[in-house]
Amino acid sequence: MSVHRFDPARLDGTRVTQRRILVASLTLLLVGPAVLLMADLHWRTGMDNWKILHLVLFAILFALVAFGAVQAVVGFCCRMGRGDPNRILNSLTPEDEARPVDAPTAIVMPIFNEDTSRIMEGLRVIYRSLEATGQLDAFDFFILSDTTNPNRWIEEESAWVALTRQLGARGRMFYRKRRVNLNKKAGNLADFCRRWGKRYRYMVVLDADSIMTGDAIVKMVRLMERNPGAGLIQTVPRLVNGETVFARLQQFASRLYGPIFAAGLNYWQQGEGNYWGHNAIIRVAPFIEHCSLPELPGVEPFGGRILSHDYVEAALMRRAGWSVWLAVDLEGSYEECPGNLIDFAKRDRRWLQGNLQHTWLVTARGLHAANRLHLALGILAYLASPLWCAFLVVSSIIAWRYAATGLSPLPVDSFARYLRLGFHAQALLLLFGTLGLLFFPKVLALIDLSRRPGAAAGFGGWTRVISGAITETAIFTLLAPVLMLFHTKFILLTLAGRGVAWVAQRRGADGDPEWREAILTHAGHTLTGLGWGALALWINPAFAAWLAPILLGLVTSIPLSLVTGQMAAGAFVKRMKFFLTPEETSPPPELMRLSRNLEACRRHTPPLPELAPDYGLMQAVLDPYVNAVHLALLRERDHAPDAASEERFAPLRERLLREGPSALAPRDKLALLLDADSMAALHRDLWSLPAERLSTWWRTAIRAYNVLAPAPQTALYR
Repeated sequence: MSVHRFDPARLDGTRVTQRRILVASLTLLLVGPAVLLMADLHWRTGMDNWKILHLVLFAILFALVAFGAVQAVVGFCCRMGRGDPNRILNSLTPEDEARPVDAPTAIVMPIFNEDTSRIMEGLRVIYRSLEATGQLDAFDFFILSDTTNPNRWIEEESAWVALTRQLGARGRMFYRKRRVNLNKKAGNLADFCRRWGKRYRYMVVLDADSIMTGDAIVKMVRLMERNPGAGLIQTVPRLVNGETVFARLQQFASRLYGPIFAAGLNYWQQGEGNYWGHNAIIRVAPFIEHCSLPELPGVEPFGGRILSHDYVEAALMRRAGWSVWLAVDLEGSYEECPGNLIDFAKRDRRWLQGNLQHTWLVTARGLHAANRLHLALGILAYLASPLWCAFLVVSSIIAWRYAATGLSPLPVDSFARYLRLGFHAQALLLLFGTLGLLFFPKVLALIDLSRRPGAAAGFGGWTRVISGAITETAIFTLLAPVLMLFHTKFILLTLAGRGVAWVAQRRGADGDPEWREAILTHAGHTLTGLGWGALALWINPAFAAWLAPILLGLVTSIPLSLVTGQMAAGAFVKRMKFFLTPEETSPPPELMRLSRNLEACRRHTPPLPELAPDYGLMQAVLDPYVNAVHLALLRERDHAPDAASEERFAPLRERLLREGPSALAPRDKLALLLDADSMAALHRDLWSLPAERLSTWWRTAIRAYNVLAPAPQTALYR
């Protein structure tokens, strides 16, 4: 830790403004000449409406590229020497580090149809890591379930009870399943705050794939205690546990390039940072008081409930006078990422709609300028794709018109005469200048790595670092146009009023893309690439060469998506020690423990194939222990069941037992699981009815239970 202690309470607003002016000025210094060069190119061939549109699109896109490059340059400079002194972690003193933690803190994990083994083993690792710090008494754990899959629901209940018993965490680890999934994750957290928020000073928000070390969590609490004006501190999670080439590419790139971008981000935002929805600590009282989400005017997709809640909550926290910080150098915060391109796009579909909703809020009263910028950049992160697509389409139209008319550059006075450049040389200068801004941050990241003795060894040595950076750049260059078309399609669907369904992210072995899904998903991309390529060749071979990287990515989208998303290919790359990260070469104990535990879970014997689709329901009805746990967790009725309720559920129970689970619709199974009287009656009837009154499915289930008892799901968590 730096000997120069930083006090955020005494942050000089003038200095922060100067930092932001510097970033803005450097960005404008890059954008101005580039736009002037592009305008000059169009002027030399005659300006018209198409070229004016082309110039506007270029200016917006180049500004985004320039801003990212400037942020990387600033971050690179910040990491020189002792680094930027204005970091929230520098506010801690040795006395703070030694002081016991006594602030009541909730660790909350909202979940939705996630892999139960991953959830529970992740929590086990976090719990044990906190226990090792000696500060466990200050923390409680909450699993906040919005799961709609009946099997997952019962698995979660059984596994929670088993985990609580194994950890000795009774009274410290809680599970709650909402009956109505109102407002998705934001509503889940709001429900927690209403019920239990007043008991806790802070809450650490996790995702289902989050891992945080006990040291990191304890340090976050100490940072909040040291800085009473801080309302939220966001960590920078590192991507880990990638099992496909696509996931490994993401975590390699994030780990290599991320530090300079994060340092640059912290440089200009300071105490007006952003919230990414997880791996962050929040001061509960102001969050409850000020961060209740408004309902937007109109209906979905632009109106209604806010989907991307995190940016808005950070803005509301800041509007209320609380600072929001990015802990750029806090170690021990991890998350996972989608395993293939299709799942990545599905996640982006949800985020895209949520960010577009923020259009309503950019001009909302009382928000700070930095938060308005965060909201605007979030919108532009997805609008950039259709803008890029439009830029390429307009470029094609201009090239076609240029070739069709046979025009040549006009001998008029232009800016280029000061540079003594010809038309083609000027165009190449603009092209290579743009590419330079795109790739220069990667070069800076490599230089930054070289300044840290031994750091390259964490990536497998310099040979693997350089080859990995080149390969990652090539593959993501091919994937970029595919994502461009994905995002463009999603925005068009959103504008057409098509909302988004909230789906769980596939992880692990379930993440392999299927041939049929890949072909159906990418067929349009492939045909677009082939048609566009033929048109470009007809217009001008030189123009086709300029478009070649984009067209190649579209044409090869099917095999590229399949290969990069396969577990087998990822395992091969890992065996070859390619795309390594320091978390793999020297894994922290928490990640090693998680890997061992999940491997043990995967080796467990699965249920019979015919029982698997309704295995959770089977456990809840058949197993006395699971049935008792489930009944205990259901809310007690205030009154005896009425005749109408019994009239509805009695036929469903009879049909379930006589015909098996396949005879019921998913909503009917869920309704039975939510009714305590029905679950008690089903358990009683199943064990008391003669075999001939039960379906073949239930007779098979009873035989399997007698052989495999205790229930496999409980046995998973040893």
